Amino acid sequence: MQSSDVVRAWGRILRGYRPSLSIEITTRCPLSCPGCYAYQPEHLAGTPLESLSDFQGDELVDEVLALIDRERPLVVHIVGGEPLVRYRELNALLPQISRRGIYVELVTSAVRPIPREWAAIERLNVVVSIDGLQPEHDVRRKPATYERILKHIEGHRIYVHCTITSQMMRREGYLEEFVEFWSDRPEIGQIRFSFFTPQVGETSIEILTAQMRERAVADMDRLGRRYPKLLVSPGMLKAYLSPPQSPQECIFARVTQCVSADLETVVTPCQFGGTPDCAQCGCVASAGLHALGRYRLPGGVRVGFLFDASHKVGAAARWGRRAIA
Repeated sequence: MQSSDVVRAWGRILRGYRPSLSIEITTRCPLSCPGCYAYQPEHLAGTPLESLSDFQGDELVDEVLALIDRERPLVVHIVGGEPLVRYRELNALLPQISRRGIYVELVTSAVRPIPREWAAIERLNVVVSIDGLQPEHDVRRKPATYERILKHIEGHRIYVHCTITSQMMRREGYLEEFVEFWSDRPEIGQIRFSFFTPQVGETSIEILTAQMRERAVADMDRLGRRYPKLLVSPGMLKAYLSPPQSPQECIFARVTQCVSADLETVVTPCQFGGTPDCAQCGCVASAGLHALGRYRLPGGVRVGFLFDASHKVGAAARWGRRAIA
């Protein structure tokens, strides 16, 4: 985004709108990935994602555009389920979102070919989720294997996203092998890491110990200087070690409206749903915006202070609109 987009986002917040909108575009997915938060019972407060009614065909296109026009975001995150299940609808939807001047990040497993025409859509970033190196990934993500991904991303410029789990951190050098492999691919524009974020009280094998987390941050610090495609900054590294302690402290949670596949159910308090253990949050978007919030402007004022003040003004504006309606 450009500086002008930051100003536009600030204006949205002051008027009581959230500049970011996350949409679970479908309840369907051909994968059964360990640790997937979307299909956990806590995600929608006990309501299984698969039980929701979702849309198809022209109705899906029309309903999503109506939601976007109502919420007026600057960025739309399209998740699932697996968005490529609805690739026909997305073929019609994505160009229309782009023409509205809105950025789109579409997160996929690349289980099927990414339509070639998407490569020409402005303001579209396709993010492919990959669970580690090929031996582990292919077991966890079958049928979205490395072989399929490499074939399906040809002709595109994509972002790679990997959620770091305890299994990865048990082997020295694992993250570097991963970054080296994907950095060498010409299709890759950026590599992102998150840490597995559990629900409160969860005891999953995916969860990193405190020592693993510190070692992963040290690895990312070193790798960021060697591999330019890895998205990392000193501020983000600090945020991974000391994340926001609640959704109320998380800028990403506060600026993002998350809607499930029926386009009515709101996912709270953030995209994870349920009761995420914020003390162990590893969301890359949360880390990035938390780092931004700590940044001090000329004069020493933190960006986060300005955001808090603007958010209060926006809340009053939002209340006023609802009262008039």
